[in-house]
Parts: sequence; C-alpha cells; structure tokens
Amino acid sequence: MAKSIKLQTSENDGTVASKNISEIDQDSKRDKPATRHQRESAITRAADERYEKIKQSEIHIADLQKLTMKDLMQLAKEENLTEYTGLKKQDLIFKILKERTKVNGLMFGEGTLEILPDGFGFLRSPDYHYLPCPDDIYVSPSQIRRFGLRTGAIVAGQIRPPKENERYFALLRVEAVNGCDPEILTTKVFFDDLTPLHPKQRLRLSSPAGNLSTRIVDLIAPVGMGQRGLIVSPPRAGKTVMLQEMAKCVLASHPEAYVFILLIDERPEEVTDMERQVGGDRCEV
Repeated sequence: MAKSIKLQTSENDGTVASKNISEIDQDSKRDKPATRHQRESAITRAADERYEKIKQSEIHIADLQKLTMKDLMQLAKEENLTEYTGLKKQDLIFKILKERTKVNGLMFGEGTLEILPDGFGFLRSPDYHYLPCPDDIYVSPSQIRRFGLRTGAIVAGQIRPPKENERYFALLRVEAVNGCDPEILTTKVFFDDLTPLHPKQRLRLSSPAGNLSTRIVDLIAPVGMGQRGLIVSPPRAGKTVMLQEMAKCVLASHPEAYVFILLIDERPEEVTDMERQVGGDRCEV
C-alpha cells in the first residue's frame, strides 16, 4: 500500500512536474517577445544617450572651424596625429575629424544648406563665408525631399565619415532645422509666397553712447523692419563707418535681431575690420 501510494505520488509528482515544465515553456515563449523588445529598447536608449554625449562633447565640426590654425596644430599634436604639417586649415580639420571617428564612430555636424542643381546639397560653414570646403557635409536628395529642406536652412544632425570612394562627410540623421523640429519645416510657407506689406515696426538706431550719425538717421530718415535703404555719398565720406554704427545700434536695441553684412568687392582688410567692429553671435559679415 505504501509502495502504491508512493508510486501514485511519484506519478502525480511527475505529472505536476511535467505541467510545470510546459507552463514554464509557455511562459518563456510569451516572455521572449517582451525580452527582445526590452533588449532593443535598451540598445536604442544606449545609442541615444551616447549620441547626446557626442553632441555635448568636443566632436563638433563647428567648434573646430572656429579654432585658429595654431590651436588646430596644437590639437593635432595632442591627439598624436601624423603627417599634418603643411596642411591647410580645412584639410587639417578634415583629418582631425576623420581620426576621431575611428575612435567614437559618431559625430555631430551643423551648417547652412546649399542645394545644388543635381538635387543633393552640402552644409556650408559661415566661418568660411559659405564657400566649398573639404569638411562640408553631404546631404542626400532623399533627405532634402523628406524634410522639405531649402537652401539657406541651418541643418544639424548626426554625420558619418566618408567611405573609401567618398570625399565628404555625410548626414545620417536630421536632428534640427533652424533650431526647431525638422517636421515643422514642412508646414511653413515659402518666403516668396508671403504677402508684401509696408513696414509697421521701427528699428531704433539711437545708441546709449550718443552717436550723432545714427541719431540723425533716426530723426530724418527712420528705418522700419522690412524697409530698403540706399546711402549715396562721395568717396571717403564715412559710409562704411555709418553702416557699422547702424549695425551696432540694431544689435543693441533689438536683441531678437540677426544682422547680415555683405561686403561686395571689398578689400580683405576691410572685411576683417568690419568683423572686429560688429561681428558677434548675432551678426555675420
């Protein structure tokens, strides 16, 4: 009797055990998709965290472009680069970035988009006056069509180094356009489609320093937002100085303003003087 009970118990135990195993198998099958999803989420989260660190680190093309040639040479020496003597500034930046990507794999780039007639574009740097450089960032036609990008847009995002047969860095992921979500750009109206209106808001040109030239312009020929103006005077009469003072007053009186100064057919020393007099975070010369 004891043996039969023991046998029955063992059979029951075996039955219970087999049920437990099948239940465990079913639970594991149910848990596999969740585990895979959690694993993918963890990988994505880790990649995003790494990308955020890269955006805040020194691997930023714009930061390198603002350095002087002396600083770039010192940086190349600190990073143990070879064969960088005699390179131009743009080529040296390209070499530094290419070596850094071998270690980090990702970089963060930003620039002003120029779309070429072939459909693709490049992110140009204002530090080089938007001229073609070796460290420009290639933007594919598919990205331009997807986000409705236009020439002049400031695009920022993740970039990758050039492959064997490529010459330029390439944009992988668009993070921001003009400092906003790239999806917002598709809802904006083209500038040419806007309705022209007369100026309604005045630009104050009077400065706390008491500059007489800008004060006279403010009294006799006030300037409004969206208004065109022309200065006509004999040579050496001080037109450039007046433009400098007007730009300074606009920047001082209107913190939301962004000033572009275009010097056509001017001497390089004139451009340097204008940059030193007026240049800043809200002004491009």
